[in-house]
Parts: sequence; structure tokens; C-alpha cells
Amino acid sequence: MIVDLLFPNRCIHCNKIIDSELLVCDLCFNQLHFTHYSYFENNPIQEKCSLFFPIENTFALLQFEDESLSRQIIHELKYKGREKVGKILADWTTERLDFKNEKPDLLVSVPLHPKKMKERGYNQLHLFTETLAAFYDIPFDHQLIKRNHYSKAQALKDKKHRLEAVNTFSITQSVSGKHILLIDDVFTTGNTVSSVAWEILNAGNNKVSVLVMAMDV
Repeated sequence: MIVDLLFPNRCIHCNKIIDSELLVCDLCFNQLHFTHYSYFENNPIQEKCSLFFPIENTFALLQFEDESLSRQIIHELKYKGREKVGKILADWTTERLDFKNEKPDLLVSVPLHPKKMKERGYNQLHLFTETLAAFYDIPFDHQLIKRNHYSKAQALKDKKHRLEAVNTFSITQSVSGKHILLIDDVFTTGNTVSSVAWEILNAGNNKVSVLVMAMDV
């Protein structure tokens, strides 16, 4: 209680004091642009993914516009040490995503290189993935895919280098006959999820769906 009094939780956008479990105030929450994509129907992510690999279903929680609140939220999660933002984003996702009777078999998040993991102190996708796994009662595996090369953040790369991902990822164990939901933070070119998806698809008779926190429009 003393900590809450001395250092109250504040909305990351307007700085208003809010409940300790919240990220933004009600007024700022209403400024967020949720995608309202249907997991089972065609949407912009599915259209892009289908150009690169066989895709089952896709979902994005937020629109990722320039100078937007959603961009600020992802930035807080990835670069400001606020790992708990992942849980809040997962809670928002569970309010909007219903797998019905077609739940995937396994949740797999895009990995960080060990050096990047050490620098950041956590993978921004792990708490998000674990929260979804608990809510939907679906197993997850943070070790199935490994990143082979250390590289700077996608946001800091030019377009040419974003498209370069040869041998970026590899699969660490045998997996076959599974419908895997691949999880990433921001969908931009689709290059990252495509690279991971092909590792999963080439490993056996698997299917891949994609879920991201935000869609870069």
C-alpha cells in the first residue's frame, strides 16, 4: 500500500492515476483501435500469409498505426521492461477471440536469440502466450523453435534487411500432425512468421495459424 501511495500506477498515455492492474485509463482505452478480425474468416493477415505459406487461421488484436497508443503499448512491453503488459494484452485477446471447437494443439511464440533475451531480461511473448495457454487450456512450447542469429530489432531495420531471413530459425525437436498457433508481437512484412512457419510445416504433417498482438497497417 505504501508503494502504491508513493508510486501510483499511471496511464501510459495521459498519466492519470489508475488501478494497479490496468495499463490505460478508460478514456484512453476507448482510443485503442482493435482490429475486430475474425479468426475464421479472411482478413489482411491471412491474405499476406497466404502469399508465403499455407495458412489456416489468423488473428490480430490491435492496429499498429504510426504514433498510436497501440504502438506505445508494444514499445512499453518490448523496450521499457514492462513484461506484465503481455498479460494485459492476452486478457484483451481472450475477450475477443473464440476458437469455438477448433482449438489449436499447441501455442508457439517467436523466439529471441539468447543474447537478445539476456539484454532484455525476458521474451515479450512468453507471458502473453502463457496467459492464453492457461485461459484456453492449450499447451505451449517456448523451446520448439530457436533463433539462430542475433540481429537488431525489426523496427530498426530498413525494408531490405527485414526481408532477409534465410536460416534465421530452426526447429529443435520432432513434431508432426499438429495444428500450431504461431504467436508474434507485430506483423509487418510477414517475413518472420513465414520463416518460422516453414520450419514447422517442413517438420511434418503440421498446420499453422498465426496470432499477433498488432497488425502494422
